[in-house]
Amino acid sequence: MKYVVKIPKQRIRLLRKDNEKLKKHFEKITSVTLEFGEEDEVWFETDDPIKAMNIKQVLIAFGRGFDLDDALNLLDDSYGLEIINITDYVGKSKSRLVTMRGRIIGTDGKTKRTIENAANVKLAIYGKTVSILGRWEDIPKARRAIEMLLEGKMHSTVYRWLETHGG
Repeated sequence: MKYVVKIPKQRIRLLRKDNEKLKKHFEKITSVTLEFGEEDEVWFETDDPIKAMNIKQVLIAFGRGFDLDDALNLLDDSYGLEIINITDYVGKSKSRLVTMRGRIIGTDGKTKRTIENAANVKLAIYGKTVSILGRWEDIPKARRAIEMLLEGKMHSTVYRWLETHGG
């Protein structure tokens, strides 16, 4: 069966012909061949629906800004991907979106690194989303920390919360 995944144009360029090495690495690990449809579509074929679901998750994670090696962790069933839409918290205001992305990243990336280290996950802030990639049991902790920031809690409050919850 043939499957299609839409990912942003900027990210799909990394898998197209100009980076054949990355594409071949993906194809070798997943045993599927990637084809490119419209400017934001990636196609692949497999008869295994579970494998297809996992490969779709890898491509979605890559499209949300994760390195391919990090995204490939999603081939392991103990890993998951959660995507938080920032506009659910701030509406359509572009300036609020930029502000909230900045709050999650923090000065010189401190907040992002703190959440990643405390929750043992990887974060990608891309476009209107914050994506969390990690083991299923670690994702809720990172999600709550991000939600606290999006709700306007002080960074120090979020850091203390992370410390008291196993960070």
